[in-house]
Amino acid sequence: MIKRTKISMDEIRKFLKKKGFNITKEKKSFFKEKNLDVFFKTVLSSLMLVSFFSIMPIVINFTKERALLTQEFKNNSKNNFTKTLEGKNYEKLSRIDNELNQKYLFDDVLNFEDLPDNTVRLSASTIKQLFLDTGYNLSDVRKKKLVKPVSLSLLPAEIKMIENTKERKELFIQIILPLVIKENNNIKLDRIKLFGVLNKSKNTNNEKNWLEKKLKQYGVINKDLSTLKIRLDEIPISMAIAQAAKETGWGTSRFAQEGNALFGQWTWTGEGIKPAGADDDSTHKVMKFKVLQASVKAYHRNLNTHSSYKEFRSARAQLRDEGKELDSSILTKYLDRYAETGKEYVKILQQIIKQNQLTDFDDARLLPSNIDLESLI
Repeated sequence: MIKRTKISMDEIRKFLKKKGFNITKEKKSFFKEKNLDVFFKTVLSSLMLVSFFSIMPIVINFTKERALLTQEFKNNSKNNFTKTLEGKNYEKLSRIDNELNQKYLFDDVLNFEDLPDNTVRLSASTIKQLFLDTGYNLSDVRKKKLVKPVSLSLLPAEIKMIENTKERKELFIQIILPLVIKENNNIKLDRIKLFGVLNKSKNTNNEKNWLEKKLKQYGVINKDLSTLKIRLDEIPISMAIAQAAKETGWGTSRFAQEGNALFGQWTWTGEGIKPAGADDDSTHKVMKFKVLQASVKAYHRNLNTHSSYKEFRSARAQLRDEGKELDSSILTKYLDRYAETGKEYVKILQQIIKQNQLTDFDDARLLPSNIDLESLI
């Protein structure tokens, strides 16, 4: 019987070496001809794929930016608008944000008139307690930048009886602040939707109807989308509060108390309050509103559409174009036509903003009271 034994590779090598054979292990070379060919093909394919995926987003964005909304809504003035902001084409400035169709301008403001007549005017002490119970105070707002969504319809009659100036001012700001932020949020949501619509090559009927509605609300002529983009924008919170404070004497004026008129807007038709001491032949009145929120909306719409504030809107668009925050110290300079005192009025506004540190509220956000506002927090 033959006994089989296992022979190792080392023993085989030694045996062959004695017989004159030299065995070496072949080293695998990556750079063989076949491997080199595969390597370069792989690199070339990878470069082509990387280039493709790098270029495609640029091509897609390029196509989107130049795609018309539809044949019905053409943005023919976009290039002119860009050149104007760059200071290259002042001649065409007058063609953008110039004409105004007032027919539907305040329709959504008038909707507030349909509210029931059961609004209760809370006393100053009740409002203070309400703010205390909800933990709403300006010190926290300045630090945390969050505002409780407490929406009041009327100013308290007793606000003018608060002798402490600081307390009176703080109460007024607490009442006005949520209302201004709420309107800015509404505009912000509309602005986000507008750019979403403009970035699509084809729109749904609902989107077309919505756009048509906004063109009417902002009095845009000839469906000029560049004009709509300039007009549909926010107002700096500090500027709005300063103007409300100036126009109402921090909530104590007759117009504010009797007509919820926070910004002293004039009207020559419809409901209004005749200013005391006005000439007998004077036909203008101060606009009156059912609730404070209506006054805030009308104020925003006024600054965003009236020809007197075209330079204000142009300066705001410039800040947007440069990627900067809306700065009330810059934008208030263009409100000299808001009052007869002109430049003096601007100085007073800037003084109110500075003395009361109102810019602390420019980046304040309203705590959501519904799901639509959660994306803004």
